[in-house]
Amino acid sequence: MHKKKDNIVGETLMFMLKTVKSEKPSLFWLYILKFAAEFVPTMFAIILPKYLIDELVLVIGGAPVEIHLPKIILCAGLIIGIALLANMLQNLANQLIDVQREWFNQYFETELSRHTMAMDFEHTEDPEALDKLAKAKDGMSWYSGGVAGVLDQMYNIIKNIAVLCGVTVLIIITCPWLIPVQLISLVLITILNAKNNKIEAENFLKLSKMNRVWGYVFYQLSDFRYGKDIRLYDSADMMCEKADSFSDKQVECWKGQQREMRPNNMWINIVNALRDGMSYFYIGFLAVTKAITIGDFQMCVNSASNLYWSLYNIVSSVQELHKRCSYAHRYLEFTAYPAAMEKGTKPVKNGEHTIEFSHVSFKYPRSENYVLRDINITIKSGEHLSVVGLNGAGKTTFIKLLCRLYDVTEGEILVDGVNIKEYSEEEYRRLFAVVFQDFQLFAFSLRENIALADTPDDERINEVLKLSGFYDDAHKLEHGLDTTLFKSFDEKGTELSGGQQQKTAISRALYRNAPVVILDEPTAALDPVAEYEIYRQFNSLVGGRTAIYISHRLSSCKFCDRIAVFADDTIKEYGTHDELAELPNGIYAEMFSAQAQYYVNCNV
Repeated sequence: MHKKKDNIVGETLMFMLKTVKSEKPSLFWLYILKFAAEFVPTMFAIILPKYLIDELVLVIGGAPVEIHLPKIILCAGLIIGIALLANMLQNLANQLIDVQREWFNQYFETELSRHTMAMDFEHTEDPEALDKLAKAKDGMSWYSGGVAGVLDQMYNIIKNIAVLCGVTVLIIITCPWLIPVQLISLVLITILNAKNNKIEAENFLKLSKMNRVWGYVFYQLSDFRYGKDIRLYDSADMMCEKADSFSDKQVECWKGQQREMRPNNMWINIVNALRDGMSYFYIGFLAVTKAITIGDFQMCVNSASNLYWSLYNIVSSVQELHKRCSYAHRYLEFTAYPAAMEKGTKPVKNGEHTIEFSHVSFKYPRSENYVLRDINITIKSGEHLSVVGLNGAGKTTFIKLLCRLYDVTEGEILVDGVNIKEYSEEEYRRLFAVVFQDFQLFAFSLRENIALADTPDDERINEVLKLSGFYDDAHKLEHGLDTTLFKSFDEKGTELSGGQQQKTAISRALYRNAPVVILDEPTAALDPVAEYEIYRQFNSLVGGRTAIYISHRLSSCKFCDRIAVFADDTIKEYGTHDELAELPNGIYAEMFSAQAQYYVNCNV
């Protein structure tokens, strides 16, 4: 059920005001300065010309110049002086507000990233969550304008209410019938603007998903990591065609929005023309009949204009505030996105750990097909388990469940006899050091990529680099551990080879020094010699820790205590290398036999 718009606006405003109060309260004072720089000169610009014109009319009519000239000079001086001072203060306030605006844009971008990194992993593969993330980004940035975009509308409402009060007093005294003319036209224009706002809001929902897809395609076009594939497969034309297609869809959406709004805009122009015509006729009639002076005529014209525009700005700002708050509320909706998994609080005890899968079955969210069925396996502390099977057999899913990136659909996973759902998520994750097949390195220094911590231990980093076989190559880099990876932010950044990247990822896992090491295809990008070195130092790499290996290269299995063979969504075979290799018509035996030619000359 959707929240009422008033609740959305109220909730968003309270969030914005609390955020400003806690992070940058000086922003409130900048708006006060801006108010003083805009309201005061507006009122003086309405009133002072009346006295200047009346004095000039008297002089033209024959009044003594020496009596009225000082008043003329004073009025002119005040008009110029106030305008200059106001412009200086207004420019200063706007510049400082723009600085704060950019600061808050960065602040919310960081907070959104922080929340995205902390949310349940399941949501990162959920199209609904990804759409909400896209709407949160767009809604809090260029659609709502962020904190300053929302506060701008609040400021406009307050300032125009003050102007409205001032000019209403002047109009009631001099030309009261202007008020109903302005009010009637305002009501009509408000209705038309409300229709336009509704059209814009509906198009925002259409465009949010288009923007996400459009952005994805364009990121691929500009991302150097995809350069080889795009060139070697000559796919630049295909990528550009896709980009053009999504761009055309966006343009059509904008065109459709403008077509829908065009009749409303036409009627707005007609109402404005009628309002101005009636207002000038009425004020002109009063001036011709000498009911008001020429100075009063000028003041009435200015007052009428300010009356209408202050009323219009109040109403349009209220509408704009509703609209911007609705957009910004997408950020609050995303940050309040419900957790996919229940979180426990139980601490993980120190020492040895036994892992048990008990009748575990799993299917991915929004899928009807089970990926794993009735998995039963116990991994003792210090045991080295090799997980093998054909692609799609569920090996990586098995690891994701163990790391609690997803919760099981049926059954339970126990660590030391306790369901992992009962453990503190933060403490439970510390049990594991994982290198996934699709691991990611960042455009940071080599040191930061290995430690992923604020205070890296260089001695420990060098130890794990030696274990992974990357020590010599790492220290041959131009800046050693300080070498930046990739050229995303540093033109002198280093592009590591696939094997070097994999060794870096292995080093990262070893640096974590967790009791359970999980390596998903750890040698896929390594040459045979480097692969052999990894296996030769297997015991040194993992020490006495529990280790789980996923690999298609079955030579790794000979270094493990047990082997689990995944097939047909479950564990079909389980045992030692020698036991499984001798099973008649066994899956493992067949796979090992097929690869045997690669290991005949390998002393392993």
